[in-house]
Amino acid sequence: MKPTIHPDIVKHRYYPNPSITSTTTYTPGTPPNYSQKHAGYFGHGEFMPKISLPSVAPSEGLGGVMNLNGNTLWQDGSLLVPEKGQFQHILRVLNTNVEGKTKIMFAMTNIKGVGRRYANLVCKKADIDLKKRAGELTNEELERLVTIMQNPTQYKVPQWFLNRQKNFTDGKYTQLLANGLDNQMREDLERLKKIRAHRGLRHYWGVRVRGQHTKTTGRRGRVVGVSKKK
Repeated sequence: MKPTIHPDIVKHRYYPNPSITSTTTYTPGTPPNYSQKHAGYFGHGEFMPKISLPSVAPSEGLGGVMNLNGNTLWQDGSLLVPEKGQFQHILRVLNTNVEGKTKIMFAMTNIKGVGRRYANLVCKKADIDLKKRAGELTNEELERLVTIMQNPTQYKVPQWFLNRQKNFTDGKYTQLLANGLDNQMREDLERLKKIRAHRGLRHYWGVRVRGQHTKTTGRRGRVVGVSKKK
């Protein structure tokens, strides 16, 4: 049987107060106990019985101390970390700023040359929980991630997974990341221009390279001078 909701409960929305640890139960047909109203009311006027919340000490600086099942956790915003100051909001990985509040797999995609599939595979090879935030990683875990990203073939990452296959000069299979990817693309374009290949000339002229029509599209980047009649 669905319990009767008291009109005061419907009128007001009571949200859990972490400072109250007592539990309360609601008996249909009886008015609520307003001394414990914040311990059991959840939101949208609905009553959630038997909710016990951990006690939270006063906040210190940006976060407070939470005692949960005998363990001391530091609260940093909505995140809980084992030690104060351990969480990093911004990480510097391969000359790239990585957001610390994002889950590690998606945070790694900020690095140029790293997609979601490659990040997922690297995290599994490094034995890192995919549910972890990037700011929770230790220095050893970060070093392990970078090592696997830069040397994927040594950790049994298949060659077809890499973004640089059969390099023109040495024929090797590698994964280009960050600045290395930009430098390699620049060298490839310079080589195409130097040998006057069709693709290189199209890049040099600043027009579409892959066979698109150019009558109505691709007009924005070009500057055409107009000579007036004398």
